[in-house]
Amino acid sequence: MSRRHLLSPAAAAVARQVVALAAIVLASAVGAQQAPRDADHAAHHPAAESSAPKSEGEVRKVDLAQGKVTLRHGPLENLDMPAMTMVFAVADPNLLEGLKQGDKVRFTAEKRDGALVVTAIEAVK
Repeated sequence: MSRRHLLSPAAAAVARQVVALAAIVLASAVGAQQAPRDADHAAHHPAAESSAPKSEGEVRKVDLAQGKVTLRHGPLENLDMPAMTMVFAVADPNLLEGLKQGDKVRFTAEKRDGALVVTAIEAVK
């Protein structure tokens, strides 16, 4: 029994192209659905600063005009830094409001663009 082709060679080639294109579109749609929905949005927001380790220290000087604070601090484990006294820039000068020399504080410092920056600070009572 002979087999008869229902499509001409040209029509068969077009049909193969349509099937291949449909497979690509379907595979793309399935891949897009598997990606976490909020992953792209979350990439635009830094991680919560409260998730960084807090260190303890004492305020030695507050410089509101320069947005800097001098702290005598214990080890900064997230920065692999021993205890010392040093000047930090602050991420937001409003963080310094209400702080004064001698205050005991808990703070978070991070390295940003090569500089050490206090991203959170609070007086401890």
